[in-house]
Amino acid sequence: MCGICGAVSYSKNNLIEEGQIRKMCAALTHRGPDDEGIFIDKQGHSVGLGHRRLSIIDLSGSGHQPMSNEDSSVWITFNGEIYNFHELRPRLEKAGHSFSSNSDTEAIIHLYEDYGAECVKHLRGMFAFAIWDKRRKALLLARDRIGKKPLLYCRQAESFYFASEFTSLLAGGAVTKKINKSALDYYLSFGYIPAPLTIYENVYKLLPAHTLLLNANGITLSRYWQPDYSSKIRISEEDAAEGLLSVLKEAVKMRLYSEVPLGAFLSGGIDSSTVVGLMSGFSAKIKTFSIGFEEKDYNELKFARNIARRFSTQHNEFVVRPKALEVLPLLVERYGEPYADSSSIPTYYLCRETRKFVTVALNGDGGDELFAGYERYQAMLISGAYQRVPELVRSIVRKLSAALPDSADQKNKLRRLRRFMEAIDLPLRDRYIRWVSIFDAGLKDKLYSPDFSSCPGDRGGFGLIASHLEGLKSVGLLDTLLMTDTSTYLPDDLLVKVDIASMANSLEARSPFLDHKVIEFAASLPEAYKMKRLVKKYILKKAIAGFIPKENTHRQKMGFGMPVGRWFRQELKDFLVDTLLSGTCLKRGYFNPQTVKELVNGHISAKKDFSFQLWSLLMLELWHQRFYD
Repeated sequence: MCGICGAVSYSKNNLIEEGQIRKMCAALTHRGPDDEGIFIDKQGHSVGLGHRRLSIIDLSGSGHQPMSNEDSSVWITFNGEIYNFHELRPRLEKAGHSFSSNSDTEAIIHLYEDYGAECVKHLRGMFAFAIWDKRRKALLLARDRIGKKPLLYCRQAESFYFASEFTSLLAGGAVTKKINKSALDYYLSFGYIPAPLTIYENVYKLLPAHTLLLNANGITLSRYWQPDYSSKIRISEEDAAEGLLSVLKEAVKMRLYSEVPLGAFLSGGIDSSTVVGLMSGFSAKIKTFSIGFEEKDYNELKFARNIARRFSTQHNEFVVRPKALEVLPLLVERYGEPYADSSSIPTYYLCRETRKFVTVALNGDGGDELFAGYERYQAMLISGAYQRVPELVRSIVRKLSAALPDSADQKNKLRRLRRFMEAIDLPLRDRYIRWVSIFDAGLKDKLYSPDFSSCPGDRGGFGLIASHLEGLKSVGLLDTLLMTDTSTYLPDDLLVKVDIASMANSLEARSPFLDHKVIEFAASLPEAYKMKRLVKKYILKKAIAGFIPKENTHRQKMGFGMPVGRWFRQELKDFLVDTLLSGTCLKRGYFNPQTVKELVNGHISAKKDFSFQLWSLLMLELWHQRFYD
């Protein structure tokens, strides 16, 4: 696992210098503390590639990057792991290629020589890489199918820059700090900025499963993979469960190859428990790592201990307390743009503690999006059926639901029911957006200043998200929701969180559920196998019945949230007030100061719960302080 960066200039008046690339590399040292490499080419065009390495395989050093082919006509800087490179190597050697290392990086180079940009279709793993082809005077960028590894780019008049993280682009002088107001509106809706947008107007994220080709004619973006939800296999439940377990076993086994210590994150939920259980079939003694809170409603440690005992793992635990927010300045810098998933805090600490023992950790990411693990999927199916009920009955239900009490407690069941009922009558697109949004349209109207409200853009966050909801006319509602989350929430929120938290600690995270063979198999299954009679993850639970204890597979999903609502009223109240009600924050120009004060005071007084909204505003302000002030 590594950090990559680079630049290309097609102008003799703007040469790429080694010092520039070295500064970009320095900003990525945490991603790759073991080695640094620079390649500069000024023959015809000015090109620089940079690399920071975290050594996982080929520890001898022969895998030093940037790396070239035999005649130095093709150069690569690569971040990730290719799990099938042991299968690719003999095939490439038979085709006449010679290898000078035991690195998976070299397999990509030779695949590129044979297949060009189509080389990505032969790779099984997580990756982001850049290839400079000296003969063609072309740069190829590529990102893995699901978006495990990040890749940002910035096009200026006569030059092009790319990097794994924002701070690297900033260090290279590529970014004009002009805020993208539409991206900011998306952030306030969802707590993250969906690709290809970023907080800066001239910086973009390369989308998952895409390549970017840069040459003298400009930029060409191409999609090379997409799971097919419309072609369903005919298979019994028993065979589907057996097939799922088989493809998961293969995905786990492939991810156990490492020349450094390896372990697993363990929450005690169905996904991480399945991964740990399957790992136990290949390794005698597994190291597992769990995170918890003092607050009972947020603490999953007892479930993790149950699995640790079941598979006799070497188990380690860490408890997060309010002082954990001391790490916020570091995370704000690493994320590089506003990011409001509060679980980034426990994820960071989980990675930090894990790194003390191992360099690679497997996780259960992706299980919810592949097999329908979120309550909102149940809610969407129930509401779809509800909308077929006669209007007279629905009008009575509306009156009753309006009388439901609100609560300042996030976990309150009546509060959750009220939130469900407030959107149950809305059209599909609006209903989904409402249930996944932090600030809904009504609250935005109160919050936004007149100047910010008048900015052109995608108010409500419908465009990029709704395009997925409305783009799959040939599949059912559940598959539409799964595909939407797999294309947006998963890569733009969850995978960003894990990549930044793990790489900030020089730890590699591997996700068996996100193997593209597992994704394709899940997409091919009938919808009813993923959720049957409103049972979430039906086929996964059937596949591991008797293997993983029932108390772990059938328990209430807790999520990986953080008790910031209580902390904001107690230990962190002064921090919240000093930050959001400061003169500097209130004069940013985006928001109505009175509304911000009402949100803060209303939450502290426990009249309502605004923890998600306040966390979003807090992270936005901390980002401004770091990158603007």
